[in-house]
Amino acid sequence: MTHYLNFINGQWCDSHTHISVINPATAQEYSTIASASVDDANNAMLAARQCISRGLLSDVRPAVRTTWMLDAAKAIKEIADEGALALCRENGKTLADAKDEFLEAARYFEYYGGMADKLEGTSIPLGKNYIDFTQYIPMGVSVQIVPWNFPVSICARSLAPALAAGNAVVIKSPEISPVGMVYLVRALESVGFPRGAINLLCGKGSVVGSHLVEHNDVNQIVFTGSVPTGQRILKGAAERATPSVMELGGKSAAIVLKDAATEKVISSVQTGIFFNAGQVCSAMSRLLVDKARYEEIKSAVVTMAENLVIGSGEEQADLTPVVSQAQQISVLAMIEQAKKEGATILCGGYAPDLAGYYVAPTVIEATPDMSISQQEVFGPVLVIMPFEDEQQAVKIANGTEFGLVAGVFGEALNQTLQVAQQLRGGQVFINEWFAGGIETPFGGVGLSGFGREKGQEAIYSYMQTRNIAIRL
Repeated sequence: MTHYLNFINGQWCDSHTHISVINPATAQEYSTIASASVDDANNAMLAARQCISRGLLSDVRPAVRTTWMLDAAKAIKEIADEGALALCRENGKTLADAKDEFLEAARYFEYYGGMADKLEGTSIPLGKNYIDFTQYIPMGVSVQIVPWNFPVSICARSLAPALAAGNAVVIKSPEISPVGMVYLVRALESVGFPRGAINLLCGKGSVVGSHLVEHNDVNQIVFTGSVPTGQRILKGAAERATPSVMELGGKSAAIVLKDAATEKVISSVQTGIFFNAGQVCSAMSRLLVDKARYEEIKSAVVTMAENLVIGSGEEQADLTPVVSQAQQISVLAMIEQAKKEGATILCGGYAPDLAGYYVAPTVIEATPDMSISQQEVFGPVLVIMPFEDEQQAVKIANGTEFGLVAGVFGEALNQTLQVAQQLRGGQVFINEWFAGGIETPFGGVGLSGFGREKGQEAIYSYMQTRNIAIRL
């Protein structure tokens, strides 16, 4: 069993206390990691502040940052297999998905590396006797709180644009599933980023995470996680007017129109809600089906779900475990609450008789007002319901406090696009759930948060605009 460390100011550091990392497929301890203290957090923030104060990132020619970023992408690819095995064992996801996560992380560094030397300001005409122009300058010290469901790719999603823009970063990894991020930072360690530019801490969120976001040296907060935690962070950020990017929860709906292609719907349902055991903020949580197709689609969805192979990520099973016992208990409790409210369990709804933290693929017939239709489950649980017409479908889809993503399935382009444009959310998929990619902006409205990650738009969240006006 391997013991992992924190990374502060270019050094790997141990601590007096450790955190156990559990393999959710076996419910057994997989490894340990140093539990960062408040002192460790202060040291990391000091290192990041000194990096910024000395201009070690911002004062170099931007093309130098581009070189570092592209070298980082190459280094991440080289350790993808080794890192994927660790991520699979600590997180539960399949080996293939874990490797894809490292490759996606590498792609973030390639993509934003290509932007580092193209962040150009503008010249503003003010008349003969003036020269006026804008500059993009880095925020400074960016504190980034990373969740456990996609720790490597989500870390890279915010780390890469932050570094490309010239910021120093202090990362708080999740107590659950922190090891893959160690492999990511190991890859970045050797490619030329200056000391203090990247700092990685694993510690209790209530102690280390809270201290980091309230630190006097923080210039920006990037958070992905639950709504209650995000709200607590925002209250403190508001007092100090700290710029923040918040990617919170979701209860996303897919609308299946009368002319939708069945195979496209079923394929997207399998990916949309059962990928990563449903532990995806943008999961297809609700499936709204035209009443003319309801029985057909419902039957096909249940058949697909009942035929999924349940097992560990190392076995490349169709449905892997949820990340922890606490998560398993939470998901099963929400299913039981749905039963009490009168929902019908069409399949699943139980914990299989396996050693790890599994929840059977679950499909629930429910009404829009039930808690299972309103609250984020973060597990392999799909809510399905019929609708009478498009107006009702849109009303149901938009009828939660969330607004992260949504989807429409139908073959008539005009109709599907008209429905898509009425949906509340930062991203809408048509005929394929999770369409898009690193190049497409991602983020939500309402309780799903604000700000955008991914795409060219994201990098501007990591910079401020400065205007300089000169009287000749």
